[in-house]
Order: sequence, then structure tokens, then C-alpha cells
Amino acid sequence: MSVKQQLLTALLQSKGEFISGQKLAQLLNVSRNAVWKAAVSLRTEGYAIDAVTHKGYRLLAAGDLLDNGQIRACLKPEYQELPILIYDSIDSTNEEAKRLLANGLTGRALIIANGQSQGKGRQGRSFCSPAGQGLYLSLVIQPHSDLAQAVATTTMAAVAVTAAIETTAGISPQIKWVNDLYLDGKKICGILTEAVTDFESGQVQSVIIGIGINTAPTALPPELREIAGALPNATDQRNQLAAEIVNQLLPLTEHPQDKSYLESYRSHSLVIGQQITYYLRGEVYRAKALGIDDSGGLIVKKDDGVIDILTSGEISLRVCG
Repeated sequence: MSVKQQLLTALLQSKGEFISGQKLAQLLNVSRNAVWKAAVSLRTEGYAIDAVTHKGYRLLAAGDLLDNGQIRACLKPEYQELPILIYDSIDSTNEEAKRLLANGLTGRALIIANGQSQGKGRQGRSFCSPAGQGLYLSLVIQPHSDLAQAVATTTMAAVAVTAAIETTAGISPQIKWVNDLYLDGKKICGILTEAVTDFESGQVQSVIIGIGINTAPTALPPELREIAGALPNATDQRNQLAAEIVNQLLPLTEHPQDKSYLESYRSHSLVIGQQITYYLRGEVYRAKALGIDDSGGLIVKKDDGVIDILTSGEISLRVCG
């Protein structure tokens, strides 16, 4: 990592507090003159860096623009080389991921958009994605696993995004099985996972994890304001939030046999213990949600006393009031 990138990382981590030039020089293992040159270079790229004699350097409000450098500065060292593609406007980050894969992408990649014209939700629904009012991203991974194992990625993503929000914003959302995050009774995040499989081997070659998080409730259309919410005051945290999602999610996907993340999924569940209505193959059922099994399935007890396990992709679910 360059001195400039290391300096940006250090200033971001200081959260607006001053760091002395001497301390930065020691931390980066460079001269104080090298720190000064790196600060000047960052200023030319638009970063508001304050330098005060006897106090040192600090990064003023980073602003709400999505920025490759800020995202990369917040990534764990082992993910620093992750390709990051940022678009001001795009049809869908998941669709762009598919295009990249069709054109030869073979490794991981992070695709982020400031706005989407055709944001995608589950079961063919759209996801409202107004420009500058949310974090819309797709993370591409290559698990080389069977489809059953890849399905668990949605559960991992819900846990990772919850942890990222807690770390970045200090807020703890709840998870509505299987892929939505809620805050104060309103949906703030949707997750859509899509797999690209090899027809002959049946192996999953790539998984695209699409994540949409609302960060500005006033931008939502009137018909959604009763059911959709947003992270408060989070628009200027989108870079840090994107990086933290990567930091939380990639370790889970690297060790799919470790199911310990399910404890977090269960503890954040919005539905366990609740009466629910679900729709399966055109039929309506009422049940009580009892728990989450080790495959991420929802264990329910129907009104007739029958215990069943619901799997993602099969149902539409509503928590009863």
C-alpha cells in the first residue's frame, strides 16, 4: 500500500481527531516530509485534510461521494487488492456482475452504484434505488461449491450486513427471514443472492450477493414510506459501510462449514417466536416460527400442529401483528 493510501487509512480510522505528524511518521514508517507530501497529494484528489501546527493532521467530513480510495482504506489488509468498480448510475449491480462474469471475470469483485434504474429484489420485484440515497452493491465470489451450500450465502450476508451496520452506525437491525433487515418495524435493507452454475458439473462457479441499504428515508416514494425505512444519518458513511460489509462477509464465505454465524442470525431474528402467515405454491398457511435450523431453514409449527421447515426461495412470509 502506498504512503498516500496508508495516510488516508490512518486519518479515516482517527474519526476526525488530530494525529501528530510525528506519530503518523512512526505509524507509517516514513519521514514527516513524506507524510506532508502524501497529505498534499490527497488534497489534490479532493480530500479535506486539515493540518495545524502542534496538533497534526485530520480528515474533515469525507462527504457522501462513493470513493474507491476511502473504501479500500477501510478494508482489512487481506482484502486490499479486491477489484472495486463504482458507477454513478447503472441498471443493476447484479446485472453488471453477470456481464463481467460473461466477459471473463474469474475472481472476486465489488460493484457499487450511486443509483440504480432497475434495482432487483426477490421473486422478480424491483428495489427502489434513488441516486445518492442508499448503498447499492454486489459482491462476486467464486465458492466452487454445490448449490445447497451456496444457498447459505444469503444467510451469511444478512449476518454480515447486520454486523457492518452495528460497527459503522452503532445501530442493531433485526433480520426478517430470510433476507431482509428491519429497523423500528420498517425494511431498511434487501439482499438478493444469485448463483452462476456449470451445467455439466452442477457446481456453482460464481455467487453474486446483491445488497441494497436505504440511507435517506425522505427519498422514498410515498407508497413505500409506511413500510420502508433507512439508516439515520448514514449517507456520508456509505464508503465505510461498504468496506465493513466486505470485511464481515468474505470471512464467512471462506469458511462455509463453520456455522457459528447462525447464532447471530438467530439472536437478531425478527420472526422467531412470532405468529406468521406464509404463502407456498399458492396456498396460505398460518404458523408460529420456532427457530432457525443449521441450514438456515425456518422451523415452524402450523395451526394443525405439524412441524415444518421452510427453505428460502419457496415462500413469501408476513409477520402477524
